[in-house]
Amino acid sequence: MAAPRKTDHCSGLDTKLDLPLIQDAAMTIRPLVHRTPVLRCQAIETESLAAAHSVSVTHRELFFKCELFQKTGSFKVRGALNAVAHLPPTVTDVVTHSSGNHAQALAWAARAKGLNAHIVMPRTAPAVKVKAVKGYGGKVYLCEPTVEARWAMAAELVGSTGGALVHPSDDYNVMAGQGTVALEFLEQVKEETGGEELDALIIPIGGGGLLGGMAVAAKTMRPDIKIIGAEPAVVDDAARSKATGVLCLHPTPPPRSIADGLLTVLGKKTFPIVSSDKVDAILTVSEREIARAMRLVYERMKLVIEPSAGVGVAVALSCKKLNAVLGMECRRVGIVLCGGNVDISEMEEVWRLAAEEEEEEEREEDEINGHKSSSSSS
Repeated sequence: MAAPRKTDHCSGLDTKLDLPLIQDAAMTIRPLVHRTPVLRCQAIETESLAAAHSVSVTHRELFFKCELFQKTGSFKVRGALNAVAHLPPTVTDVVTHSSGNHAQALAWAARAKGLNAHIVMPRTAPAVKVKAVKGYGGKVYLCEPTVEARWAMAAELVGSTGGALVHPSDDYNVMAGQGTVALEFLEQVKEETGGEELDALIIPIGGGGLLGGMAVAAKTMRPDIKIIGAEPAVVDDAARSKATGVLCLHPTPPPRSIADGLLTVLGKKTFPIVSSDKVDAILTVSEREIARAMRLVYERMKLVIEPSAGVGVAVALSCKKLNAVLGMECRRVGIVLCGGNVDISEMEEVWRLAAEEEEEEEREEDEINGHKSSSSSS
């Protein structure tokens, strides 16, 4: 595998995204979006503590923000609606590139405003997402599954249609729309707990629009809250970018992940936020851990989440890794279930990976119990 390519360093935190912009976005999109529910699951809370083994965490409350119930099946419609609302009145066409969720969201938002939507999607995008984009009235253009191919085709379409580019993440109006998830989440947890506050948020990261918007909103309102990005280990460009202070891209050839919604990379607007102290850490999890977490949500919460949503759950279950960032006293953790657009035909691979992870966990548990038995008998 070739070494990862890097772009120039982006220094300093851009201040164009702030809490008032996110609050304005909330007012703009409120008539058209759902205030998605926040749920808890005792079985998953128990599982997260069991995963700690020797780590001294005795209690942790997990709160799940269910954006899978949002319009078009993911949080993405928030940013798309806010971006479309801020376009000049002369614009008749919009263009974007997306692996699926932003594509659906923009097609839906464009139709709501009477605009034409031109959507670039990788040829590997789930069939269910391609079909949904067309169902919302978007015109789909398939490209090779690389960041460069997406950018190039989108640029061609902007030139040929005269349309406005609505980036999936690297756009302040999009980030402001996504940041409204944090406004709702913090408010709902206080309502449901009688005034208690979240101590941390775990947020999936691909292009950084959701993490960036939520981090700015949450850290401005609650400077002490911990913000954790959740990323697949096989596409860890955001983790590498934060660790090195340099905006990193994917290596060549591009990696694959079951979390297809997180295959994008940070941009010039999202990177300064993600690399700042607005985000405390980015933790990565394996494909098997993602699949195992996804299966747990299906079995225990009865929720149909997509693999990208499983990434945040997997980080919550990585108790040792998480506690290194949060500390032992962190009690209430919020997790964003970012979407539920699943390609059923791909689920066999997910369940296979989940079974492999469960088998590995059982072997580790047996080893731990074996060591305990040996120690007690000696």
